[in-house]
Amino acid sequence: MELAPHLHRIGNDVVAAYLVDTADGVTVVDAGLPGHWRDLLAELAAMGRSVKDVRGVVLTHGDSDHIGFAERLRRDHGVPVYVHADDAERARSGDKPKTPVGPLRLGPLLGFAGYALRKRGWRTAYLTEVVEMHDGDVLPLPGSPRIVGMPGHSPGSVAVHVPAVDAVFVGDALTTRHVLTGRTGVQPAPFTDDPDEALESLGRLAGLDATWVLPGHGAPWRGDLAEVQETARRAR
Repeated sequence: MELAPHLHRIGNDVVAAYLVDTADGVTVVDAGLPGHWRDLLAELAAMGRSVKDVRGVVLTHGDSDHIGFAERLRRDHGVPVYVHADDAERARSGDKPKTPVGPLRLGPLLGFAGYALRKRGWRTAYLTEVVEMHDGDVLPLPGSPRIVGMPGHSPGSVAVHVPAVDAVFVGDALTTRHVLTGRTGVQPAPFTDDPDEALESLGRLAGLDATWVLPGHGAPWRGDLAEVQETARRAR
């Protein structure tokens, strides 16, 4: 689905990934679940593009519901996959610490589980090779994405700022639809390694120039980035 000129989303408010389309090709931000592969191909076709136009995948972090088709792009099509150095091992199937589940409601939980099942979330294809990136890097990809370190959800969580499409992709640094409760609006994401650190990291969004805030779970959000941290704090 086209969100704005040169900016597309695949998936939905349960799990989402994004495409940045420029004259130089396509940058994919996050890779959803394995079953989103067909969604990727369909969206590329609707854009008049193909897999051959994808120049790279940028992961906001290394969790399984964000790396879905990344290894397939890397292995079968030679597309480099970028992940922060502190999450590289997680993306390669390293251990993820157990985190408190917190509040949940049966309906949203079953909806999330059912969607993940339909999108083959049980067949995680971990990365075998990654390109490590760091806070402040500007990647040599369409849109010149700039990496903003957002540790907390995971050690190597990042936001991906792409001024060319007036957007910042935040992964699970925040959510606008809690997958376990169904609650909507800007709020902390579940399954976060260090909730206090994650909340502190949201302050780094305040200095960015972007209209679109695009999470891995939930609807796109448009508003004042300087207010995001306090909004999430009140929602805890």
